[in-house]
Order: sequence, then C-alpha cells, then structure tokens
Amino acid sequence: MRYRLLGTSGLRVSELALGTMTFGDAWGWGADASTSRKIFDAFAEAGGTFVDTACNYTDGQSEQLVGELVGPDRDHFVVATKYSLTERRRDPNFGGNHRKNLVRSLEGSLRRLATDHVDVLYLHMWDFTTPVLEVLRAMDDVVRAGKVLHVAFSDTPAWVVAQAVTAADLRGWTRPAAIQGAYSALDRGIERDLIPMARTLGLAVTVWGVLEGGVLTGKYTGGTEDGTRRYEGEPSTAEAAMAAEIVAVASHARCTPAQAALAWVRRRAGALGSNMIPVVGARTEAQLHQDLEALDVTLTDEQVERLSAAGGFEPGFPHGFLASDHVQGLIWGDAADQVERERPRV
Repeated sequence: MRYRLLGTSGLRVSELALGTMTFGDAWGWGADASTSRKIFDAFAEAGGTFVDTACNYTDGQSEQLVGELVGPDRDHFVVATKYSLTERRRDPNFGGNHRKNLVRSLEGSLRRLATDHVDVLYLHMWDFTTPVLEVLRAMDDVVRAGKVLHVAFSDTPAWVVAQAVTAADLRGWTRPAAIQGAYSALDRGIERDLIPMARTLGLAVTVWGVLEGGVLTGKYTGGTEDGTRRYEGEPSTAEAAMAAEIVAVASHARCTPAQAALAWVRRRAGALGSNMIPVVGARTEAQLHQDLEALDVTLTDEQVERLSAAGGFEPGFPHGFLASDHVQGLIWGDAADQVERERPRV
C-alpha cells in the first residue's frame, strides 16, 4: 500500500479507501459485526488507513462499527464521514446541506464514531437549495471548533465545487480537499467536468461504484463469482456488454474481473493526471483481499483501450466541439502544434 496527499492538504491517505456502506446488516445485505471486523483487519494489515462512512449507512450501524474498529488506534486512521441525507424522513431539517443539518448530523456522527473529531467531512449530495457560502462557513466553523480537520464534496456538480473552492480561497475559509463521485469503465461521466476541475484546483478524487454494484464482476451475466446483489432487477444491455468485456480482459490478464475493473480505474486515473483514490467495499473478507490484490494487477495499453472503447463514452458539448480539429484550427491557426496548452496544476 502506498500513500497519497489528499488534494492540496498535507494529509496522507492510503491509495485505496475502505468503503463501509456494507458494515452492518440493517439494510438486509451487509456484513455483520464479526465479518466487518475481519474485513477491516485485512485492510489495516495491508497498510490501509483511509476509512469511508456516512451518517446514514446501515442506519448508523456503519459509523458505530467503524468507531469500535478504529478506537484502539484512532489517530492511525483517517476517518471520513458524510452529512446531508435524511435521518428522519418526515422532518425537512433532518436532511439537506444547510448549517442546522450539518451541525446536528456531525454531532450524531461523533457520538456513533466515539471520537471527538473526524478527519474528513463530506457534503454527501448537493441539494440545489442551500447557498454555497452557508455550507462553506458552516464547514469552516466546525473545523475551527476542532471537530473536523478537512472538508470535501461528494456527488456535487463541478460548478458548485469550483465556486466553493474559489470562495474559500478568497475569504480565508477552510479549502475543500477532495471530491467524490461515481466512476467505472461503464460510467465515466466525471471525466467531463469534475476531473478536469479537480486537476486544475488541486483536489483529490475519491471514486465509488467501481464495480457497479457487482455487475462488472460478471456474476450476473454468466461469470464465475457468486454473491448477493444489492440492487433489484437484471443487468441492462450496456451493463451486460461491459461485464462481458471485463471478464474477457481479466481472462487474458490472469486476474479476476473485479481486479480488472479496479486496475482499469487506476490506469485511467494516471492517463487523466488525476489524484484518484478508489473506494472499495466488500461483504466478505475474501472480496476485500481480492480488491487489495488488484494493486499488483497491471493491464496492457491494449486492454485499457479495449475497456475504454467498450463503454462508448462521449464527452458531449462543449468538450467534443472544442476538441475538434476544426475548432482547434479556428483558435490556433497553423500554430496549433507549436503552442503549449497544458496549464500548470495547483
């Protein structure tokens, strides 16, 4: 296990984060306390330190289990949790991004985690209602109070995060250190705006959904793995096609489909110049070991390109338009090949 800086901060985190949405059985498909401990111990023994949870995961069981597991050596681990999602469905102030919910939710998280601070607090999902400045100032206040060390944004549009980082820099408030979003060979949407924004502003990118809920392991489309799926229904045509490609590539690479899917993300992150940290989740110790072994899997350029092409990703407007030879010629004329266009990173 290697370690990376979280954005422009000095915080060091392991190159894989342990996702703990599977910790607890309140939702009917997670790992019980004993299994969660085995998963956590395997992650820690491999050098993993970055642990990802949220206030609502398994109705609070996840945070409680994480608190018990990191408690004996709390300062060794980087604990990230999230606020925003409702914990009382009929109360409008028990969900959302506003200050009241941030403070209330954080206090609950600290109790469940049995700690006096969290290392990273994410805004979980953007509510399109709360002013960015209210969020930022509330985040800055809990940092100054010592209850949070670093702040970040999950599942939030790039324009919101860019506004937040700019405002934080101008006002001297706590600067967001990272963003989080969905990313896999099948879902590359964050390549349009979020990753370029993060690269430009110096934000780390933590990504979930690398295996698309298990679909990309091939276990629902004739692959070799077994397990209970979190989601209902059959794989879509696109899901089944990508799973088949990953199973085929994994066979050539002599690894499991899950490892091939994770290896693709890691290689793609390098090509994009992104400080990307995959969040890996598991229901069993064996699944976690498989994810850890993906750190030793290297796909060839041809294998990476095969999976990239299979996803059929299109950047869309304005990215495709601006990258076209015609528009590049309109901008740079005959000097296009002579102009350095890569901006230095923050």
